[in-house]
Amino acid sequence: MIGAWPGAFIRRKDFQLFLTSFLALYAELLCIRWMPAHVRFLSYFTNFILLASFLGLGVGILSVRRRLPLGPRTFPLILLFAAILIAATKFELKIGSAGVLYYGAGESGSAPPENALVLPAAFLLVSLLFVCIGRPLGVLLKDVTPPLRAYAFDIGGSLVGIAAFFLLSWFEQPPAVWFVGLLVISLLLIGPTWRDRAFMVVPLAIAAFIAFNIGQGFWWSPYYKIGLTPTDNGDGWALNVNNSGHQAMLPSDEKEPFYRAPYELFGSGQFQHVLIIGAGSGSDTAIGLKYGNVGHIDAVEIDPVIAQLGSEFHPEQPFSDPRVTVHVDDGRSFIRKSTDTYDLIIFALPDSLTLTSQFSSLRLESFLFTEEAFREARAHLTPNGAMVLYNYYRDDWLIRKLAGMLQDAYGQAPYVQSFGGWGRAGVLVDGPRLQTLLAQRPDLAQPYTEIRAPTPELNEDPNAILLPMVGQGVLDHNNFAGDDEVTPPTPATDDWPLMYLRDPSMPWVYVAGLAMVGVIALGLIFGLAPPGARRGFSLHMFFLGAAFMLLETRSLVTFSLLFGSTWLVNSLVFFAILCSVMLAVFLSARFPVRPSVPLYALLVASLLLAYFVPQDWFLSINVLPVRYALASLVAFLPVFVANLVFAGSFKGTGLTADVAFASNLIGIMLGGALEYVSLLIGYRNLLLIVILFYLLSAALLRRREPAPQPEADDTRVPVAAT
Repeated sequence: MIGAWPGAFIRRKDFQLFLTSFLALYAELLCIRWMPAHVRFLSYFTNFILLASFLGLGVGILSVRRRLPLGPRTFPLILLFAAILIAATKFELKIGSAGVLYYGAGESGSAPPENALVLPAAFLLVSLLFVCIGRPLGVLLKDVTPPLRAYAFDIGGSLVGIAAFFLLSWFEQPPAVWFVGLLVISLLLIGPTWRDRAFMVVPLAIAAFIAFNIGQGFWWSPYYKIGLTPTDNGDGWALNVNNSGHQAMLPSDEKEPFYRAPYELFGSGQFQHVLIIGAGSGSDTAIGLKYGNVGHIDAVEIDPVIAQLGSEFHPEQPFSDPRVTVHVDDGRSFIRKSTDTYDLIIFALPDSLTLTSQFSSLRLESFLFTEEAFREARAHLTPNGAMVLYNYYRDDWLIRKLAGMLQDAYGQAPYVQSFGGWGRAGVLVDGPRLQTLLAQRPDLAQPYTEIRAPTPELNEDPNAILLPMVGQGVLDHNNFAGDDEVTPPTPATDDWPLMYLRDPSMPWVYVAGLAMVGVIALGLIFGLAPPGARRGFSLHMFFLGAAFMLLETRSLVTFSLLFGSTWLVNSLVFFAILCSVMLAVFLSARFPVRPSVPLYALLVASLLLAYFVPQDWFLSINVLPVRYALASLVAFLPVFVANLVFAGSFKGTGLTADVAFASNLIGIMLGGALEYVSLLIGYRNLLLIVILFYLLSAALLRRREPAPQPEADDTRVPVAAT
């Protein structure tokens, strides 16, 4: 039989499998990083790209037994088509509801109707791309025996893929380099003939050139594509990320009035030690130095490139001031690790334009805006300290929600200022110093009220205040009458860290997106997989995949909370999960480990332990190594036992290893889709769904799945021939 890759340069099947898995994970991460950087809407749906990759791999493996015009030679052509489409088309999609995890939620206006096709088009394109990789992977899974040996090489390739992209992110390499890496991996798989090379090299080289061309002039951080453009009057810089305006590096007196609010409220020179979370490119720090005359500032920014650009380009150079120390870290993690106390803690517009990882719906700042985070910040205030939040909050209920969370954390209602005009901004202040101020200034202690100021025109006097104050006072969320709805918004917690949802709900955009995923998935499975492969579909492996994906999501969320929502933490946790998979494979290969009642009982017990041990318990452990060790034990024990169950099951698949693996991948896609249920029930309760799926897999364990049978159109076709 001809090899899975046409005239493969490397002849050994196991190393072909290793490189194909490396290629699959590398291409997956490339799509997740590259496509949202140019298509703004996808920034908040990177997990849909992940779902598409799993679906494509699963369908590709199932479709090996059918002749299709999809395979290794089609893969670079589809990727080239994606590059041309992204370079030639400007996509945008605005959503009319603020109840979604999307930056443009509250913006007015509408996009052309055809832009509603952005998400399904991207999903289908990525799915077909990975069908092309899944077909040779299916051949190799069948050819490399025994099944656990094949699985070990698959996991090994995935580990190398994670490590490769980790290094690319660490050294802040642009997409052109990512494509060159993809080309190198492909050349190791493709044959040595000029014809084979042309099919692979030419399209990938053109795609790399397009990526270089559209990515030129940008900086590439681990989170964003970052651009700088000079302002119209030439006295500063506008910083955009993923084609969206994000920050402006301007002289302090040109910034919005809410930046100065804490210093105007309490007075200049009142704060000796200040902590700024979300310091960005330095505007908050510059204003603290100029208007607050503070003694020292700890400026915390999660993105290293944004912090560096602030150091180089901000007109007032605040990060070079000897009174400032810059920390590149997750804000919640920094607060937890710090032993300092502060006179003032500012959460300064920390609204990211990306998700924490492709495995969850968390934004980078999600764990900053929870009741537990506010309590941790309170513990780091001096006896006369204050906490301040300011941002463009866009909706009245969002200010009310944050005010209620502050009130619960500090035991007193916050003082609120709101600003209107061409935007909608707010400042919330709480803490011991506020109580002192209100006792001295009875005029400020009045209940929150709003006035409607006229909206200024942008072509008026350039010195006009474009964001006039439209409301101020103490906002007691129990007595607030500014919202038509009587019920207060649901507070965000570490288990439900969703500040931008008013209440637990499933926004329409996610319902529509998941419906689209289901339709495309069924279409590809029934359209590309032959009937014989579908009859051999293993429900046991399917539920194992769905459960493990949800378990993996829960583990990543837990470690993001405990150690920071940074790309570094997520990369290391994912790498550790794959290492635990490899260990389980090793033990299953050396010992007679099989899915059994005792093994399932141990798995369910470990899941119940993870469910009932509260995350606050880990946060109360101040010794970092001890916290890491105990959190790892509780989080990774079910992961490890689950992989023992999977490895034991996969070991017995024999000639149907490829179909069993495809069944697992499609189950993983279902688990990834069900992650959105956390918007309704929180992340902790996902473990109940995990337990249910593992029990279903146990119930189906003894059921003998019918083996795929060859049919007239169902002969096993070497992918090279397609």
